[in-house]
Amino acid sequence: MKKVVKFGGSSLANAEQFKKVGNIIKADESRVYVVPSAPGKRFKDDIKVTDMLLHLYATASEGKDISEEVKAIKARYDEIITGLELKDFSLDKDFEVIEKIMKENPQRDYAASRGEFLNGKIMAAYLGIDFIDAAEVIFFNEEGNLNSYKTEKQMAARLEKSPRAVVPGFYGTGKDGNVKTFSRGGSDVTGSIVAQASRADVYENWTDVSGFLVTDPRIVPNPKPIKYITYRELRELSYMGASVLHEDAIFPVRHCGIPINIRNTNAPEDAGTWIVESTAQKTENVITGIAGKKDFCTIFITKAMMNSEIGFGRKVLQAFEENDISFEHMPSGIDTMTIVVHADEFMHKEQSVVSAIHRLAEPDSVEIESGLALVAVVGRGMKSASGTAGKLFSALAAEGINIKMIDQGSSELNIIIGVKNDDFETAISAIYKTFIK
Repeated sequence: MKKVVKFGGSSLANAEQFKKVGNIIKADESRVYVVPSAPGKRFKDDIKVTDMLLHLYATASEGKDISEEVKAIKARYDEIITGLELKDFSLDKDFEVIEKIMKENPQRDYAASRGEFLNGKIMAAYLGIDFIDAAEVIFFNEEGNLNSYKTEKQMAARLEKSPRAVVPGFYGTGKDGNVKTFSRGGSDVTGSIVAQASRADVYENWTDVSGFLVTDPRIVPNPKPIKYITYRELRELSYMGASVLHEDAIFPVRHCGIPINIRNTNAPEDAGTWIVESTAQKTENVITGIAGKKDFCTIFITKAMMNSEIGFGRKVLQAFEENDISFEHMPSGIDTMTIVVHADEFMHKEQSVVSAIHRLAEPDSVEIESGLALVAVVGRGMKSASGTAGKLFSALAAEGINIKMIDQGSSELNIIIGVKNDDFETAISAIYKTFIK
């Protein structure tokens, strides 16, 4: 058994958190590769180290003195080093290099990446294992995207030399030879890459929550956790706004069939959530999760005999393409078609789009309505459960909620409904109470 473990910023905010992480790693000898984030907030009004580093960069790029900024950042790390009693370890030389580079040639990505770099060095010293600089094993192409082939090859070769190691998250090397950071999901992506390259059996992603929840706790108090979720379910929920791992952080392990286990550093005994390719585990409930977004617009297009006119749908969508607007959903009837788009993309171009629709498709009428919210009900259990849609509509009817749109994919994995923005929270609560026991 071989595991890659990634720890978020809140899990490594101070020495006490570092000790928790150390105990978690030492408790399971199969946890051989560690991917740390930069130190997060120690308390509510604290500042993340990455934000301090970005402020350092802003100060340096203006040609101002950065000694105070460097001193403050170093103090955060010295506090951790002292708390861990690493008496023969120091980051003094690393800070000298950082200060020199920031004075001579300040680069935003370089500055932003130092949080993980320095935390990785501390973690390696604390655990007594190898440190591998991510800049030596993760590479980006000219477009700024991950060079998957080169990265996997170099990473695998380097890991073969180190049976146990720390690889800091969030950054690599760009085509120009400079340090480059991931645009999103940084350390999560690094952990996934290490898991793929090492052919790990499990990728454990440790954070400050015990896995994913069925829905947003800001809407439904204390929602139940999700035990198992498939990649496809995760994709649907993530797309609809749920705070879950980004697709970029999923793909490397999904490609290899490596499961991800989301765990809580502060409650290591909790099983967390398993993200898997497929599972025979029975779901406690018909649905796995509920997510949604507000502020969509609908463009309702009518034309007699639309269904018999070849190319009508293409012409309508061309109007949106000409205006650089992507659409979310497209439910249709015999003589009607509805296009759902993000309001912030559409509102300032609405008349241009309407004009293009008339010019290209010659419809009988075009009507626009705003203030629409979309709610996605996702679950692999829906395939084998009868009456799911009926229960869903009954739950909303009981709350006096008018359904403005219904869209269900052929996979039967999800049902998306449109309601007024004002009914968004009530709709999610009603669905949760109906389906989650």
